[in-house]
Amino acid sequence: MGTNETAGSSRTAAPDRNWSRRGVLAALGVVPLASLAGCAGSAGAAGQDGAAASKSAAAAATVTVTPADGSGKADFGVPVTVAVAGGTLASVKVADASGTALAGKLNAARTLWTSSAHPYSGTKYTVTAQVDGAGAHTSTFTTRSPGSTFVGYFTPEADSTSGVGMPVSLNFTHAVTDRAAVEKAITVTADPPVEVVGHWFSDTRLDFRPEEYWAAGTKVTLGLRLKDVEGADGVYGKQSKDVVFHIGRNQVSTVDLKAKTMTVKREGKTTATYKVSGGDSEHATWSGKMVISERFKQTKMDSSTVGLGDEYSISDVPHAQRLTTSGTFVHGNYWASTSVFGSSNTSHGCVGLHDAKGANDKSVPGAEFYNSSMLGDVVEVVNSTEDTVDPANGLNGWNLSWDKWKAGSAL
Repeated sequence: MGTNETAGSSRTAAPDRNWSRRGVLAALGVVPLASLAGCAGSAGAAGQDGAAASKSAAAAATVTVTPADGSGKADFGVPVTVAVAGGTLASVKVADASGTALAGKLNAARTLWTSSAHPYSGTKYTVTAQVDGAGAHTSTFTTRSPGSTFVGYFTPEADSTSGVGMPVSLNFTHAVTDRAAVEKAITVTADPPVEVVGHWFSDTRLDFRPEEYWAAGTKVTLGLRLKDVEGADGVYGKQSKDVVFHIGRNQVSTVDLKAKTMTVKREGKTTATYKVSGGDSEHATWSGKMVISERFKQTKMDSSTVGLGDEYSISDVPHAQRLTTSGTFVHGNYWASTSVFGSSNTSHGCVGLHDAKGANDKSVPGAEFYNSSMLGDVVEVVNSTEDTVDPANGLNGWNLSWDKWKAGSAL
């Protein structure tokens, strides 16, 4: 029994050894697969771990936006900045509700974006910052509204056509103390091109003109970028717009008070000569170049409005065209004898031409000159006993030399 068991044990021993060999061989055959599988598995794990690490690192990046998220009264006087720590910025967009975005640029390391211009006041912005390898970071802020504002009322009107002497004149609703900042925010360009320079007549008035009269047919563009420009302490501009106007034909008229005539030249050629009557010895007409700034087919003139008491009050002066703020006009005159014109200077400072009551007779000199004129035309008075008109008295900056004009610029 024991022998049988031993013999049985002996029989079973050999197969065990054979299986051991097969097991070894099998094991030797599996190891390379397992090793390959293991190598492949290790590479995939490393890649996954690397991607996860990268994603984790990107997720750990900290984005800081200035103004801070949720700000309701953010400062509009400084640029917007977006900074990232622990990552790099792929892109940044800062836009208002209409989708208009602020221009800006990234630094070389792509860790800081700064807007090129300040945000507008009273505006809500959404910031979208894309971090490399991660999702977008978003935030919002709203800039505060300025407490006090100013605008510039401009001459001439948009889309109008004016004579060659018309300057671009702005009158501000608040005194400007930072003239350079305001003038820098205003551009006047001409087509065909010509240098145009600003001149401050006061802290509320800024005019622009070229060295010589505009060329006939010029297109002039006024660019106002005054919005949020601080013109005075705590007082900000409101306008951001472009205004275009045009220059018509070239007409310049010369009033000779010694000869008592007015010669009208268009494009350099004489088109008419009229007999006139200028200011008398006590009320001489200003000398110099004056620009037509207002036109009335018929208007009231009252001496009390120009500091001359009750010397006259005429309710229906025909064909009146303003030359100065102080009250100088070139106008029709129906109440004086026709013999006065061309022979005597009898007015209170205006230049008069024979005309008819009612302003409906187109054949008389007053009507003819009025109908041939437009805003911006130049009327130059020579041989007067009076001084040259103050350049600020009306749109009459042409009486300053180019050097003196440029000296009045804040830039």
